[in-house]
Formats: sequence, C-alpha cells, structure tokens
Amino acid sequence: MFGDLGTVGVAAALTCLMIWGIPGEGKLKPLGWWTTVLVAMLAGSAYKAAGGPFAIVPDIIGTGVGFAQGFLKGLTMPAIALCVLIFMLFKKLTTRQVGYTALVFFYVAAGAGGRWSIISDAIENARAGLQ
Repeated sequence: MFGDLGTVGVAAALTCLMIWGIPGEGKLKPLGWWTTVLVAMLAGSAYKAAGGPFAIVPDIIGTGVGFAQGFLKGLTMPAIALCVLIFMLFKKLTTRQVGYTALVFFYVAAGAGGRWSIISDAIENARAGLQ
C-alpha cells in the first residue's frame, strides 16, 4: 500500500499516531488506553531500531535509568521496569501520559531482557535484514 516504509518510516508513522491519535480531535475517535499502550510499545521498539534522530527518546530514558541506578545502588533494569509498570497500571493517567509512560516502560523492559525484549529484538533483526 505504501511501499517500503523502513524502520525510520515506521518510527515516524507511530510518532504521528501518538501525537495526533491520542487526542483524536479529528474524524476518528481518540486512541483508547490499551491501544495507546500497544502503539507506544511498537514506537519505543521502532525508535531503538531506527536510531538517528529517534535515538533521542532512548537516550533520554537511558539517562534517567542511569541516574536511578546511580542513586539506588543495585537497582536492576527488571526492577525499574516493574516499578514503571506498577505506576502505569495503578496511577490515574491521561491517555497521553499513558503513552509517555508506556514508551519508558517498553524501553526499560526491552533493556531488561526476557520476554519483553522479543519485540524490540524482532524489529532490530528486521532492520538488520533490510540493510
């Protein structure tokens, strides 16, 4: 339909979807809570794979994670991911806040390894296969 988007194109499209789809002031309804989480998950994974200007999001989140780990010695990536997930699930957030929090969660969770890293690894492998 749109040809070869590539990882940068996917990252750009998902960013547009988050910016304009969450408030949904146009013809379509705004994105719901779970849809926003899904889009943020894919966007965070695409940012990691796309690099370039999209690397600013992982860089900012990585700086925050590094600060937290320096402040609390022994704080692991899985522990940070779990704390962010608990915050996201139990704190009353706007859909926009859910999008930002989910971006942070999926970046940290992918860095923590385990099952959460499968999606970002798949996108990274697809990007590497296109080069």
